Amino acid sequence: MDIHSEKIIILDFGSQTTQLIARRIREQKVYSEIHPFSISLEKIKELKPSGIVLSGGPCSVYDEGAPHSDPALFDLGIPVLGICYGAQLMIQQMGGKVEKAAKREFGKAELTVQYTAGLFAGLVLGGMKHQVWMSHGDRVEVIPEGFQVTAISDNSPYAALRHQEKPFVAVQFHPEVAHTLIGTDILRNFIFGICNCSPEWTMHSFIEQNVKAIKEKVGTDNVLCALSGGVDSSVVAAIIHRAIGDQLTCIYVNNGLMRTGETEAILLFFKEKSKLKLIDVDATDYFLGELDGVVDPEIKRKRIGLGFIKIFEEEANKIGKVKYLAQGTLYPDVIESVSFRGEAPIKSHHNVGGLPDIMNLDLIEPLRELFKDEVRELGLELGLPEEAIYRQPFPGPGLGIRIMGEVTAERLRIVRQADVIVLEEMRKAGWYRKVWQSFAVLLPIQTVGVMGDGRTYENVIAIRSVDSRDAMTADWTKLPYEILGEISGRIINEVRGVNRVVYDISSKPPATIEWE
Repeated sequence: MDIHSEKIIILDFGSQTTQLIARRIREQKVYSEIHPFSISLEKIKELKPSGIVLSGGPCSVYDEGAPHSDPALFDLGIPVLGICYGAQLMIQQMGGKVEKAAKREFGKAELTVQYTAGLFAGLVLGGMKHQVWMSHGDRVEVIPEGFQVTAISDNSPYAALRHQEKPFVAVQFHPEVAHTLIGTDILRNFIFGICNCSPEWTMHSFIEQNVKAIKEKVGTDNVLCALSGGVDSSVVAAIIHRAIGDQLTCIYVNNGLMRTGETEAILLFFKEKSKLKLIDVDATDYFLGELDGVVDPEIKRKRIGLGFIKIFEEEANKIGKVKYLAQGTLYPDVIESVSFRGEAPIKSHHNVGGLPDIMNLDLIEPLRELFKDEVRELGLELGLPEEAIYRQPFPGPGLGIRIMGEVTAERLRIVRQADVIVLEEMRKAGWYRKVWQSFAVLLPIQTVGVMGDGRTYENVIAIRSVDSRDAMTADWTKLPYEILGEISGRIINEVRGVNRVVYDISSKPPATIEWE
């Protein structure tokens, strides 16, 4: 059931900024979603988009095997915006010519607007230059019949184009990135001026639409919710409870991979401050048994995910007639778990990909189309307290993927104690709410150290802290040396078995936020 009357779809050709396009459109209160470039024409028709965006990408449109969408999408009468590679593909498929540029453009460039309507409505003429962000080694050399130049740059005589009769526009630069100072104006002009959308996609409307959809889907059946205590599952439980009340039963599973005191705090919160029906299951021994001797991160994730499903199914059988399982799957999980260009996914997510055949429950995933900050906004709109909404994200597999190598009770002790210190010092210094995530990772190596007058050969803890908006991209946090020094000193002095602490200064990409 499609609950979005208006939407912009983005066809992904492999750009690292595709998700930013979706975010920028949603910021204008219009729903957007990403699809592979290879989506069929029939599926596009079924989606009934108000507009289509063709993303950038790393290939050249004339390369053998380069990703091409169906050129018949230009016959649908739907407005299309091509960005960088997407612009070049539009021009090529409509009869123009794209060739390798004599001089490439990467980084900031000056754009001179020549036509102040369409994408550039409201901008000043008269040779005024605007800063944009270019990233290409090809350029348009011949434009198709019916197209008109709307902007130029020093190295791009066709930096922006429009079709004079059809709703097709193309830009050689990237309006979605912050370095393009007129990017928001351009996207707004496409969304509202060319696609004629209305700014009606809000968290209030999201709640109304999804509560109605959940009621219609569930009917009189019962739903189980996998409640971890994190932001995502808490918001899932809240919106489903609003829709169906006591037809929802929440299950909290202690997989033995939680942080110190977390299980107790979660159970106390939901039993005292909510009206949810809650069952708690201690499955520590089961999960540690499943992880015994396992070092491969993908196998860890899959065993933990299947373990949750096994326990949920057992609990569902005890309750009686249950038809649905609710999960806190988010849009970044979906994007990372899907291959958009025929390549391997970035990593598997325990809550993405459906349920195995052994489980007789259907999925309900009301957050599947939301980014993390949108989930937080939704939670506040649903009336959840800030203490539940602004917790730092914690992965479904828990500390199992913050221990590199084998998971044992002793290694869990080490990472738990180190993690407590990280979070205590971040809160003490006022940095906990400033960053996306901050945590400790136990490495699978030991190093030589000196404690007192003796030689030690003990474990290494890595500290990870990142800044992000939606976990699709992230930068390492430039924490003050004083905080890092305090964290390091406390871990080495207080956590038995650790003699070295390092700080992870990798961004995403190329790294991921979690180490596994």
